[in-house]
Amino acid sequence: MKQSEEVASPGLISKAVQPEVQEPRRPKKPASTDSKLQVVKRMAMGLLVPVTLIVLWQLIGQNSQMGGIVPTPLGVYHAWWDWIFANPGMGLNPYLGTWWSNVQYSTWHVIEGFLLAMLLGIPLGLAIGWNRLASQLLDPLVQGMRPIPITAWLPFSIALFGVRDFGSVFLIFVGGFYPIVINTTQGARDVDRNLVRAAMMMGASPMQLLYRVVLPSAMPSLFTGLRLGLGVAWTAVIVSEMVAVKSGLGYVLWDAYYVGRMDIVIADMASIGIMGYLSDRLIVVLERRILVWRLLQNY
Repeated sequence: MKQSEEVASPGLISKAVQPEVQEPRRPKKPASTDSKLQVVKRMAMGLLVPVTLIVLWQLIGQNSQMGGIVPTPLGVYHAWWDWIFANPGMGLNPYLGTWWSNVQYSTWHVIEGFLLAMLLGIPLGLAIGWNRLASQLLDPLVQGMRPIPITAWLPFSIALFGVRDFGSVFLIFVGGFYPIVINTTQGARDVDRNLVRAAMMMGASPMQLLYRVVLPSAMPSLFTGLRLGLGVAWTAVIVSEMVAVKSGLGYVLWDAYYVGRMDIVIADMASIGIMGYLSDRLIVVLERRILVWRLLQNY
């Protein structure tokens, strides 16, 4: 038998013997650096429009044709600074050092009214969205009263509670109630029926079905309702404090307009926006902590 031999060429031998030369690896940027750059970029993009509007506002306010009707941003800043940090002295000037007390007064009203709206709106929304009988009995009433504006409730509130704090709390409750109950109802109606059937096959009771399946499935819509309701609650506190009480950001807003302090009016508006934004961010943080499973589904 002849044994076949394969003869390799010198070129192939040299390629096999020659060691591979690895290219030097480029150092990767740390993930923390990229995340910081993204945060800075988002902040810059978010500040672009407000800064542009402030610059235009300053230019318009300096125009002599405006006649001082629109205060400049610098004038608002100085008035706001005095409203927060200045010494109130004898208390004759209500716009010196009284900002904190007014913010606390209005914030406490929002907390009370919003908690009442949550305590009633969430269970009622779950009942309307999940129970057919409750939907037939209560949904027409809710839908019929929902278009009534908050200002229409002002005479009723004053007649029932007088010029007192609970009148403001009542109006905040009315404003925050409907977004919460409507969104909770929709969330309960959109529950995946396959999950319901699976829970029933495993022997879940009606209460277990409600708290283990319906409520978790309705949580995204529920939190949307909470955010909308909180925004309306801040609107309601301003409306109510203009008439129903004699303190708070709403009262200061109307009083400053009445005496011609437009710089305080704009500072008050900015204060309301900041407090509303911070309270909204608080709900967003709470939502991310509770609805971790929803965040994981997006990856």
